Amino acid sequence: MSSRFPSHQLNNGLYVSGRPEPPKEKAPTMSSTAVPYTGGDIKKSGELGKMFDGSRKSGQLTSGPLRTGSMSVGNVTHSGQISSHSMNRVSNLSGNVPGSASMKKTSSGPLNKHGEPIRKASGPQGQGLTSASRQNSGPLPPVLPATGLLTSGPILSGPLNSSGGPRKSSGPLDSSGSIKSRTTSMVKNQAVTHLSQDGSHSFFRNFPKIVFWSMVLLFVMGFISAIFILAAVGNPILLIVVVVLFGIVSLAFAWNVYRSRSAVIKFISEYPDAELRTAKDGQFVKVSGVVTCGNVPLESSFQRVPRCVYTSTSLYEYRGWDSKAANPTHQRFTWGLRSMERHVVDFYISDFQSGLRALVKTGYGARVTPYVEESAVIDINQSNKDMSPQFLRWLADRNLSSDDRMMRLKEGYIKEGSSVSVMGVVQRNDNVLMIVPPPEPVPTGCQWATCMLPASLDGIVLRCDDSSNPDVIPV
Repeated sequence: MSSRFPSHQLNNGLYVSGRPEPPKEKAPTMSSTAVPYTGGDIKKSGELGKMFDGSRKSGQLTSGPLRTGSMSVGNVTHSGQISSHSMNRVSNLSGNVPGSASMKKTSSGPLNKHGEPIRKASGPQGQGLTSASRQNSGPLPPVLPATGLLTSGPILSGPLNSSGGPRKSSGPLDSSGSIKSRTTSMVKNQAVTHLSQDGSHSFFRNFPKIVFWSMVLLFVMGFISAIFILAAVGNPILLIVVVVLFGIVSLAFAWNVYRSRSAVIKFISEYPDAELRTAKDGQFVKVSGVVTCGNVPLESSFQRVPRCVYTSTSLYEYRGWDSKAANPTHQRFTWGLRSMERHVVDFYISDFQSGLRALVKTGYGARVTPYVEESAVIDINQSNKDMSPQFLRWLADRNLSSDDRMMRLKEGYIKEGSSVSVMGVVQRNDNVLMIVPPPEPVPTGCQWATCMLPASLDGIVLRCDDSSNPDVIPV
């Protein structure tokens, strides 16, 4: 007895109502098999061999010379109908398989200067290919050398590679040439501020010239008057007073010359730190934080320390009794400065207190007064002069002689991640926080407790007394 509702039986034996679902078509699967190498034998080429076999049966095959990367594969005269897609496949394969016969296909269209039809290749082409290779769909000429290695170093003159460009040579680089190129690029870079030796701290340079020469004039007049009174009256009291005052002033000057740098560093360390979040525009502040390199990082001159914002390299010479002077003011039995290189660029500082980051404008010829400690890198004398070829190369790059002199090389730097203190004027421009040099030198004032006379700080002041912190992650 049939039911009014259709039903059907499942594979497991159950009867369910409804009509059975129509069988679903399986999606076609794509399988790829490795194509065996035929060696040019038509019988082993499968369907492609049949096409060649059909063309051989219907026409006569004429062989001609092969041309690398040709678009068409010879001139075939056939009576059968072959699709253009199949013919393109035949031509591409015959250009890659060795031993395949070359054929010529007659076609209409513009001809090149050799009388052959011009074919345009489809697909992206390399920029280093010639115009002839752009019209081919065969194998592209290799751009790399035969070894496939990427070589570094300057491109040398000589033979050209397959792409028409100069061939690069591999091997050890000339370190002296690379150092000279980096030094030349640093000197010519406008973003780098080159600090001269005159920019270093000096007590007599900061002391007012008018006050100094006025004191000299007063002491000269006092000595003349004291000697005149002593000769006329025989009273030596005025001469004793003048001599005592002159001794006190001379001692104070000598103390300030010897301790002036330490006094300025003490003034910088005791100056209160400001918070960038509450600093006003145009306010002179001191900010302490972590350094981050800007767009143009530096590299130290001798030790090649990378990613620095300030570098300093100084060469000192010891002068004996019959030695040459390192500079016009070099005294005997003392160390004198012979050469100094100091460079600084713009960098960022992250404030310790507020966490804000400000751009410190020390590059592009800005006025900067650095107080960065230098450490001795190498000491050279007659016994170990030939043991440091790097030092001799460094001297040769700067046209400095290496005579029988006692020399000492010192180097200092501010590397990315170092903790520094910066003193300058806050400037806000379109939500960009910057620290720029003050328009006038900033006086330190008298330090009566240590008998120090006032000094002046010109430009942005940099103070760093530690090296890089490896735990700091640059941001």
